[in-house]
Formats: sequence, structure tokens, C-alpha cells
Amino acid sequence: MIFGLVNIDKIRMEKTKSIIFGASIIGISASLWGFDGVFLTPQLYNLDVTFVVFILHLVPFALMNIFLYKKYAHLKSLDTQELLSLIFVSLFGAVIGTLAIVKALFLVNFQSVSVVVLLQKLQPIFAIFLAVTFLKEKLRKRYIFWAAIALTAGYFLTFGESKVVFDLGNNTFKASLYAVLAAFSFGSSTVFGKKVMGKLDFASTTFFRYGIATFIMLFVVIYNKSYSDFSTATSQNWLVIATISLTTGSGSMMLYYYGLKRVKAIIATIMELFFPISAVFFDYAINGNVLSEIQIVSAVVMIFAIVNLNTDNVRAIAKLKVKIKNRRNLKH
Repeated sequence: MIFGLVNIDKIRMEKTKSIIFGASIIGISASLWGFDGVFLTPQLYNLDVTFVVFILHLVPFALMNIFLYKKYAHLKSLDTQELLSLIFVSLFGAVIGTLAIVKALFLVNFQSVSVVVLLQKLQPIFAIFLAVTFLKEKLRKRYIFWAAIALTAGYFLTFGESKVVFDLGNNTFKASLYAVLAAFSFGSSTVFGKKVMGKLDFASTTFFRYGIATFIMLFVVIYNKSYSDFSTATSQNWLVIATISLTTGSGSMMLYYYGLKRVKAIIATIMELFFPISAVFFDYAINGNVLSEIQIVSAVVMIFAIVNLNTDNVRAIAKLKVKIKNRRNLKH
């Protein structure tokens, strides 16, 4: 009996350690995203946006081919609809979303960087809305409430106490629009990704996402003639590109999903808060930018609303899984 209790305690301890380790990994990867948005990507401002997005997918994809080349075999298991979903995931999540956020970061010129990064957190609003529209998922009553709060907070986060100027010549305003477009694109990618997540593991999805995005951006770069940046890019630019490719790009994504396997989605949602928190911290520590009082309050309110949106979504999925499991048990 005592031996059995010792074993149970040991299992619990190991499970707790695994959860703590997984949560820490997610926190580290989220902090790397914050560091990237505030410090690394803005340093490539002298390059064309299309070239930056192309090269930030090409380099990681080339590296992944060394280890994941066997993943190509998984493409045979996908039907036409699933292949189209994978293409849309790459188009919205990797191409349009990344183009929009990089453009936004370049526009603010190291000013209000944390505002641009924080606005990306509106992503779940669009993801849930699109899931209801295209996947016919049920719209929960609390969605409208929390979405309205998040969008209102995002408005005050962008403009603060200043007079709102809807001027496309204003870089901060344009950057905010691009950041919201990025949030919409990443949210769209999440919805399209649901079609292939059952067939492909994360490594395969990431591998194909980077590959398809590289292929699409190759044509964009040729059309835009931004390939000339291959010769104009400085050694500092290439160092930043290499750093992003190995750490805050595909590297941090791999870390994130490695950690996600060890924790529940609610814990992951909480640990993802290291992304906006680290962005604000790094923006202050590196660029000397400080949010106003109303922007700080707005950021906290927006993040709180988004966390509630995510938590509600996770709970709804958990309840659905229980119902499906109960139905299966009744059949047997």
C-alpha cells in the first residue's frame, strides 16, 4: 500500500514538473516573439518588406529541409480540400499576415512598437468570428461582450487620449491598420488550419507552411523586383535574418508547440501573455518608449478580454469533447 502511494506521488510530481517545463517553454517562446517584434525585425527597415518576408521564410525552410525532408510523403495523404486549406493557411498566416505586421513595424520607425505588437492580440476575435461564419461553429453569447471590450480597448490603445485622426498619411494610424490586418490574417489561418490539423502534425504543418509561403513570395519578389536587396543587404541585416530564422522564427514556433503538448490550453493561453508583456518591456528597455496611462489600462483590459475569449473557447471545446465521448460510451 505504501509502495503504491509512493508511486502515485512520484507520478504526480513528474506530471507537475512536465507541466511547469511546458509552461516555461511557452513563456520563453512568447517572450522571443516580443523581442523579435520590438528589436529584431525593425532593424531590417532598410530592406523592402516583400524581400524581408521572402527571406524570413526561405532561410528557415531551407534549414528545415535538412531534418524534415521525409515529411513530403505526408502530402499524399491530403485530399484536394485539405491541400487548399494548407495553401490558405500559408497565404493568410505566413504571407499576408507577415507582410502586414512587418510593414506596420517599419512604419512606426521604432516608435509605438509595442502598440503594433499588442494589436496582434486581437487575433482570436477574428478567428472565432470566421469559425462561426465558415465552419458553422456556434456563436457563444459571451463572444460579443468580450469582443466589443477588446476592440474598444484596442482603439484607446492605439490613439490614447489624443484626438483621433483618420489620416492615411499618419504612420501610426496606418501601422495600426496593418496590425489589425495581421491579426485578421493570423485568425483566418487558425480557422483554415483546423481542416488539416487532424492529418498533419505540427512539424509537417510548419514545414509546408514555410515552403508554400516561400514559393508564393518568390513570385511577389520577382514581380516587385525586390530581389535586388540580395546585393544591398548589409552584413548586419544578414546577421539579424539568421538570428530570426534560428530563434524567434521557426525556432520559437517549434518551442511553443513542444511546450503545448505538455500543458492544457488554458495554461498555454496564460503563458502567451509573455508576448505582449515582453513587448512592452523590451520597447521600454531598448527603444525608450513608454505607454501613456490610458494606453496601459487599455492594454490590460484588451488582454483580459482576449484571455476570457480564449478561455471560453477552450471550455466550449472541452465540453464538446466530453459530449462526444459520452455518446460513444452509450453506443458501446
